[in-house]
Amino acid sequence: MFVVTVQAHYDSAHYLRHYHGKCERMHGHRYVVEVALGTDRLDEAGISFDFVAVKRELRALAEYLDHQNLNELPPFDRIEPSAEEQARWFHGELKQKLPAAMAEALIFVKVWETPTQYALYTERQLWL
Repeated sequence: MFVVTVQAHYDSAHYLRHYHGKCERMHGHRYVVEVALGTDRLDEAGISFDFVAVKRELRALAEYLDHQNLNELPPFDRIEPSAEEQARWFHGELKQKLPAAMAEALIFVKVWETPTQYALYTERQLWL
């Protein structure tokens, strides 16, 4: 299988409404969002997916979150703006916005809060 990944980043603030500890206070992150798509086929150019198309949609979604207080921004004004929920949100939005073949090939979305920790969302059974 061929797997391609694309990343984008955004700087946002948030607080966790139902957490008890430091993260219940407003704080910020330089988030990195990573998307993976997989297939066993290559086209006549020898590529599996056009990075340009994936980047365009991913960057538009990241731009929506950039320099925002996530707690004030739909849908995070109703749900916790945790990295897990952000990953699920990106996944759902990409499934709607990407062409059907790409949406079907979506393996996972990772949202990195720091260089050493991320949350991953997938609808597939992984090898974990």
